[in-house]
Amino acid sequence: MVPNLHSFYCWSRAAAWLVTASCFVVSLAAADWDRFRGPNGSGLQQESPLPAEFGPARNVAWKIALPPGHSSPVLAGGRIYLTAFENEKLITYCLSQKDGEIVWRREIARTRKEEYDKRNGPASSTPVWDGKNLYVFFPDLGLVSYDAQGKERWRVPLGPFNNIYGLGVSPVVSGDKVFIVVDQSFGSHIAAFRTSDGKQVWRKDRPEAVSGASTPIVLPQKRGPALIVAPGSFRMDAYSADTGDVVWYVRGLASEMKSVPVLTEYDGQQWIFLNGYNIPENDPGKQIAIPEFADVVAKVDADKNGKISAAEAPDEPTKRNFPFIDLDKDGGMDAREWRQYQATMSAVNAVLAIRVDAAKGDITTTNVVWRYHRAVPQLPSLLLYRDVLFMINDAGVLTTFEPKTGNVIQQARLRGVSDRYYASPVGGDGKVYIAAHSGVVTVLEASGKHNVLAANNLEEEIFATPAIGDGRIYVRTRNTLYCFGTTHR
Repeated sequence: MVPNLHSFYCWSRAAAWLVTASCFVVSLAAADWDRFRGPNGSGLQQESPLPAEFGPARNVAWKIALPPGHSSPVLAGGRIYLTAFENEKLITYCLSQKDGEIVWRREIARTRKEEYDKRNGPASSTPVWDGKNLYVFFPDLGLVSYDAQGKERWRVPLGPFNNIYGLGVSPVVSGDKVFIVVDQSFGSHIAAFRTSDGKQVWRKDRPEAVSGASTPIVLPQKRGPALIVAPGSFRMDAYSADTGDVVWYVRGLASEMKSVPVLTEYDGQQWIFLNGYNIPENDPGKQIAIPEFADVVAKVDADKNGKISAAEAPDEPTKRNFPFIDLDKDGGMDAREWRQYQATMSAVNAVLAIRVDAAKGDITTTNVVWRYHRAVPQLPSLLLYRDVLFMINDAGVLTTFEPKTGNVIQQARLRGVSDRYYASPVGGDGKVYIAAHSGVVTVLEASGKHNVLAANNLEEEIFATPAIGDGRIYVRTRNTLYCFGTTHR
């Protein structure tokens, strides 16, 4: 659920993550997998060869047992960085990419206990690496920065938070700032902190956001500072990395956003692809009209306190959704919470393709190229690779698209079996890797035709998104970090 480049750095390494329209091949050989989903959240790394077949006893370069945690591996400079949780300790690991040996391990005492959904936990956020230093976010603590030797540089306490699932967002870096998005029941915001000392540079409220876990991406600009593109409830905002001012925004998103935007370029224009899903009632044709608050209160407010309690809820959907509507957890829905409920129930699950080059202000009606509404995932992000947009939903339905038009190439259940998917797909070497919660990692040919090359059973649950680098794929299961490769070094 669960996770960085300043404007000059972005432009100097743009080929590392901008997919060109002509060939859709990303040149990433020199780029680190430096954040959640790798270079700018793309999920792509060009490496050759990468194994198609692997397992607990096949093509294992090395493996290491780890404490629990859903954070994904970060690969940089021959090191692997990731987090874990054990015995009330928040742990940051640095491992050797070559053999998995522990280079250093740092522990911090858990200062409080946030509430987490069973699919989340205290070590779900993926660290980010800026080329010199590491930045780690623990919802039970805040932001922490380490240097390459594991020396703590600074620590910024943050929270407590009030996200009903527990925060699962990962930090990103652009230039001399590290950014964190906090979408929660109330008090949602995005904040920028100086990488040198952790001092907060700016903070901007996100008043419409009430839940979510979308990790932002960095959008380079030909002129001016880079933008931090952050999806949230009902809208996606692009913030100036320097000031936090909103440069453009898109309305019409789902009420809960957990996916990472995917950036590409067509004919010199920047495009973003994004998926959002909340509940089945947000599918077109299934939406439920919610009456006005004043009308409902007049009918059901038996204790005359001006609020609607769970016992006073007028229908079954409202009773079922009460824990999500009562944002401040005071036992009653007020007018503000009811308006949020109305907005939530009227939102639409969708995949969006958006042109964002030189965008300004509200671009909803002018720049959204296409939308798609079937089998949309809540947790897994999209993957754009070799002129195909890949989408796996939480129930295992795989859809492949023509990215410029939104036309479906093929839609079917992956491998023809039912499974759950929390990790996002990643790609490299002409292969797409999709990790199921059951522990099966399916490897597909990077085409729209769902050609399965292998289905590898690791025999342990998978929540974390895999990482790719140095001709190897790194997969974190519940108890183990595996490094798979066709050659041993």
